[in-house]
Amino acid sequence: MGSATGAGLWSRSAVRSSAGRLSLILLLTPFLLWIVLLVLLPHLQMLRVSFQVRESWDTLVWGVEQYQNFFSESYYWRTFVRTGVMSVFTTLLTLLIAFPIAWYIARLARGRARGLLFLACLIPFWASELVRTYGWMILLRESGLFSTWLQALGWVDGPVEMLYNDIAVIIGLVYNGLLFMVVPLVTTLDGMDENLVEAGYDLGGGHLTVLREVVVPWAMPGVVSGCIVVFMLTLGSYLTPILMGGKDSAWFTQQIFTQFITRFNWEQGAALGVLLLFLSSLMVWLGLKLTGQSLRKVMG
Repeated sequence: MGSATGAGLWSRSAVRSSAGRLSLILLLTPFLLWIVLLVLLPHLQMLRVSFQVRESWDTLVWGVEQYQNFFSESYYWRTFVRTGVMSVFTTLLTLLIAFPIAWYIARLARGRARGLLFLACLIPFWASELVRTYGWMILLRESGLFSTWLQALGWVDGPVEMLYNDIAVIIGLVYNGLLFMVVPLVTTLDGMDENLVEAGYDLGGGHLTVLREVVVPWAMPGVVSGCIVVFMLTLGSYLTPILMGGKDSAWFTQQIFTQFITRFNWEQGAALGVLLLFLSSLMVWLGLKLTGQSLRKVMG
């Protein structure tokens, strides 16, 4: 009797264990397929193509000519450096704007006001990046709202063209990345114990001291997480720099597009894509090292 009962319990336990493993496999399969088919394999293929040199229309050999072209052609690496520097600047500017917003939402706003503020940050992202960018173009163009206001106030004598420069590009990039900085900051700051802030003031710290010694260290995982996302989105942006910066915006993604689509030079385009991926990975690694954070802690 006891033996039969034990065998039945073991059988049910085995069935539950098998069902649990099957559920886990079914849950992870779409994610793994997405990672392998749409991320890993395309990047490996791009890396392979970047080391191919086309000697004729039907002949390919292995080589590093594409990478030599990058370093020998000053326009390539200058655009590369310019894109990296502007992406870092845009990320830092987004952080400076997003931090007070996130602090107010997480620590000061209450009830319905908190939800409305979060919704106000979210609503612009109900539209695509293209629509948001065109919205800023309408505001900043020569006949746009800002130019009209400046003329009405008497600050300028005629229409002012605010598009097609680096400032316009940065405005568009900051606007498109703001939500991705606010959300991790709100999540991190919302979990901070109010007693920590009060203790900082009780120990004689001023506003800047408490911010530097208490708030920022606590919010650092959210800061790094938001900076990683915003930097990678900015670095890989294409529409905003092209539309708001004009044909002379000199963004590195434009060079990749030109090689793939305009010149049909897939080997050179793949090499430029690999270099952009290397830059983004390097900057993420440096950011984690400089802040003393780990990728698991930041993304967890």
